Amino acid sequence: MIGLDTNILVRFLAQDDPVQSPIASRFMKSLTADEPGWVSLSTFLELAWVLGSKGRVDRRTMLNALEKLLSLDEVIVDQAEILENALQVYRQGNADFTDCLIAASGRSAGCSRTVTFDRIAARGAGMELLD
Repeated sequence: MIGLDTNILVRFLAQDDPVQSPIASRFMKSLTADEPGWVSLSTFLELAWVLGSKGRVDRRTMLNALEKLLSLDEVIVDQAEILENALQVYRQGNADFTDCLIAASGRSAGCSRTVTFDRIAARGAGMELLD
């Protein structure tokens, strides 16, 4: 198994660098079932943040990129079930992916609720507004 850093995934998914993107694509295509790539939960979260920062990609493109990564047979994603739950909420709502992931992580850990001051996270990610 080979750990994958965020910058490799950004270059692979965004295809935004003329030098590094083809290298990342070749590397990703070289992964196999015997030697898969591994993406940590924190790497996945950082990937979402980088893709969403500075208007780099819109919500639909972000969703497609994250779902693509989860669907690759040669990539193992840490806590994939939590990420899939977060993506389902993100797909249906208006909250940021990070808020959806925080709420999904809490549910997975057995939390009865996740509280926030963020009104959008409360409505869109299933958190409870604390006021």
